[in-house]
Amino acid sequence: MSRQSQNQIRAVISGTGADLPEKVLTNSDLEQMVDTESDWIVQRTGIAERRIAEQDTSTSDLAANAARRALKSAQIDPLDIELIVVCTATPDMSFPSTACVVQMKIGAKNAHAFDLSAACSGFVYGLDLADGMIKSGRYKTILVIGAETFSRIVNWTDRSTCILFGDGAGAAIVQASTEDRGIIASYCGADGAYADTELLAVPAGGSTLPVTAENVKKQLHKITMKGREVFKLGVRIMPEAALHTLQMAGLTVEDIDLVIPHQANLRIIEAVGERIGVPSEKLYINVDRYGNTSAATVIIALDEALRSKRVNSGDLVLLVTFGAGLTWGASIIRM
Repeated sequence: MSRQSQNQIRAVISGTGADLPEKVLTNSDLEQMVDTESDWIVQRTGIAERRIAEQDTSTSDLAANAARRALKSAQIDPLDIELIVVCTATPDMSFPSTACVVQMKIGAKNAHAFDLSAACSGFVYGLDLADGMIKSGRYKTILVIGAETFSRIVNWTDRSTCILFGDGAGAAIVQASTEDRGIIASYCGADGAYADTELLAVPAGGSTLPVTAENVKKQLHKITMKGREVFKLGVRIMPEAALHTLQMAGLTVEDIDLVIPHQANLRIIEAVGERIGVPSEKLYINVDRYGNTSAATVIIALDEALRSKRVNSGDLVLLVTFGAGLTWGASIIRM
């Protein structure tokens, strides 16, 4: 290795953490709430249960708990954090940012903080941002969090969407290092032509359609989704993003030790694996236990994979996501 490559700054994930609510909502529970059947849910989505936050638990609570675990994993003090990025579609409030609330809760008073909105692609967007900031030389320690309480925005009378989502948070400490590991390549994209309020959105609550009694009556402050169209986009865009990122890194799919796709739906995950040529044993799946936790899915899965030794030091991991917007992203990391 040359002296130049030895001294190159890299963005390394030095610690991870996750937090999932204790309350479990099973498919059998949903059968008592809407006109659905457990077997049908499993067959169509692969989901058996999901976690639901208590009413007094906010997105920032889950995010702060995940952050504390990531700090412990990385063995650093909250005062070492220079920047907090909370990736979420379900912030505590419109403003101030959830990241500022997290900063207060974990005692990271030296960090500046902001939220990032890219729906289910949020964590990979945040990781890509942290990678660039670290490599610029301006930052040494960044906390990136994916956190959601989608149970707050789910229409519990809509059997096509309420079965899909769950709550949870995951966090990663990203630090500057000259070690031969870290984020090797990242790629993010968006196509606003798909920013359709009927495709995948929460139509009411912003400046276009403020919340009114009439909008609430119509459930426009809840998730709306065209499932078939979203499925088609997911199975096309995630493989494209994964393959593009592999090309950027000069790697092939055979070089990757574990692929962690966005946990939207088991059928989407399996289709993505098939299209990029990944054997099933290299696909990480936990959608059956947690459902779709949006921006939190891939970091919750990465934390689980590390703690269970499914991923070890030196392994190559590919994260790939897509979400409303339309947004997508992929990242290759040497752990």
